[in-house]
Amino acid sequence: MESRYQKSSKLDTILKDLNSFVVAFSGGVDSTFLLHRAHKVRKSAIVAITIRTPYIPSREIDDAVEFTRSFGIKHKIIDIAFPEMIRNNPIDRCYLCKKAIFTDLLSFAKKNNFQFVVDGTNADDTGDFRPGIKALNELGIRSPLLESGLTKKDIRELSREEHLDIWDKPAMACLLTRIPYDTEISQGTLRLIEEAENMLFELGYPGTRVRIHGDLARIECMPGYIEKIIHNPDKEHIISDLKKIGFRYVSLDLEGYRTGSSNPDIKEL
Repeated sequence: MESRYQKSSKLDTILKDLNSFVVAFSGGVDSTFLLHRAHKVRKSAIVAITIRTPYIPSREIDDAVEFTRSFGIKHKIIDIAFPEMIRNNPIDRCYLCKKAIFTDLLSFAKKNNFQFVVDGTNADDTGDFRPGIKALNELGIRSPLLESGLTKKDIRELSREEHLDIWDKPAMACLLTRIPYDTEISQGTLRLIEEAENMLFELGYPGTRVRIHGDLARIECMPGYIEKIIHNPDKEHIISDLKKIGFRYVSLDLEGYRTGSSNPDIKEL
């Protein structure tokens, strides 16, 4: 089995061979690590592009701006309106969204003479229900972290060793993942979720998801936070604030946060 250092060396080789490329940069752990390594290897031959849509948490955009500014990396934000094809949050939402977003990124790359578009998909992302990867494959998007065999654990460890502050940043996904499939999406619902999660973040519960079921908020916490919420005076504060935001009922999911909790009964399309 290859060590993370061997995989890291393979990553650098892949990035060098790509020559010039656009990095799809969300501000999350994976794309941040990828961008950092790409910047070290290619310097001026790359540009980071962050897509801003109504369902991307604004905190992620802020993190992306701050990171590129601190390292002097060329960065551009592209605003994309809510794609009507996913207005009702269909099961293939991620496929449709990735297809639309990365088609725009490919167009940008072509117009600006970049040879490739790369993203932060890693070796662990091939599990669960990931229709977005199908879209990336169809469009010819390169995923250097996946190609080099780097796992999420590898990426976090290498990020820590390179003194990147994001090494222990909780995973973040688009706000649509908090809403049941086949549910019409409104701007109000998205802002409701974002406000609720920002409140929990400020109270010291990073990585917490607030999944919405009508007027009920289902809180999924990271390990260790369930007991903290139950036994901490914050509980009444959280309940009160979530009701002020617009929820009628507040529940705490005793299973805690887990990736793809909306997907247990879904088979690959």
